This record gives sequence, structure tokens and C-alpha cells, in this order.
Amino acid sequence: MVPIPSSGLCAVLLSLALGPMQCAAALAAELSAPSVAVLAGGCANCHGPDGLSSSAIPSLRGQDEARLRARMQDFRAGRAGDATVMTRLMKAYDEAQIVALARWFAAEARP
Repeated sequence: MVPIPSSGLCAVLLSLALGPMQCAAALAAELSAPSVAVLAGGCANCHGPDGLSSSAIPSLRGQDEARLRARMQDFRAGRAGDATVMTRLMKAYDEAQIVALARWFAAEARP
């Protein structure tokens, strides 16, 4: 029998007990702020540094966390009819990363 690392066992048990959304939220808590900042770095190319856009592309910083999360999930699933490149980009993120990004961008109000 192959031993399961405790973090993997935790993830399995959480997914069974809490369901996929709550499990993703629990796993997102494991992502450190610097890790999330690195994930968000790619967003700066279009959405501006720290998610504050100076163009017609929407700013992400200060948006509602639930709305950001739903939007990213819709992009990843191909459900966003107004998407351009976001549908392809979001396929690279897993659920925990999406939850962490939504939380990170929502953390500060717009200046």
C-alpha cells in the first residue's frame, strides 16, 4: 500500500466532507500571499500593476470577491460570452488558485 501524504489525505477528506467549493477555499488558504502575488503577476499584463488598469480593460483590485471568482470560473469553463483571451488563460488555473486570486484582488479597495 502506498502512503498518502497528509496534505493529500486532507484534500481528499475535505472534498468528500465539504464539497468542491469549500474544499477549494480550504486549499486556497494554504497558498501564501507571495505565491498568490506571483500568480497575479500575469494579470498585470492587461489589468495593470496590482490589478489597477489604466486602460479600457477592467481593473480587478477592489472588486467583489464572489463576482471575481464567478467570472474567472465562467472564463475557465467557456461560459463567458464576452470573453476574448481570458477563456484560454484561465484554463491554466485550478479552483484553489482562482479562489486565492479572487480573494487577493478583492482585498483592497480601489484608490
